[in-house]
Amino acid sequence: MATLSRWDPFAEMNRLQDQLFQRAVNRDESYRPPVDIHEDDKGFTLDVEIPGLSPDEVTVDVEKGVLTIRGERKLRKEEDRDGYRRVERYYGSFSRSFALPETVDADAIEAKADQGVLSLRLPKRPAPGARRIEIR
Repeated sequence: MATLSRWDPFAEMNRLQDQLFQRAVNRDESYRPPVDIHEDDKGFTLDVEIPGLSPDEVTVDVEKGVLTIRGERKLRKEEDRDGYRRVERYYGSFSRSFALPETVDADAIEAKADQGVLSLRLPKRPAPGARRIEIR
């Protein structure tokens, strides 16, 4: 004779939380850090929000007039199945690319990180002017 198992609301809540936790971690939405861009007479400043990342977890490259910022925010998972858990922050690899205007001196770009913000300073160089060609 089969016995009926007793419904355990706490076990059911834990099961639902586990499902929600897995869905949040495995979602297809990608992490894309926000960027503020400011221009002044001397150049451009890009401020990139990278909270929780150290400078060695982020790379900045310039190639063929394109500035690319890459990194990965990893989920630091703990094995605690009895407590409530909610994950709202995005995790995963990211890449942001920006086409540089001709006036940016790519060899003089500076980067520094402070309190979760990566600041890139892109100094301007004189714009190439029109050159008159003499006809012979």
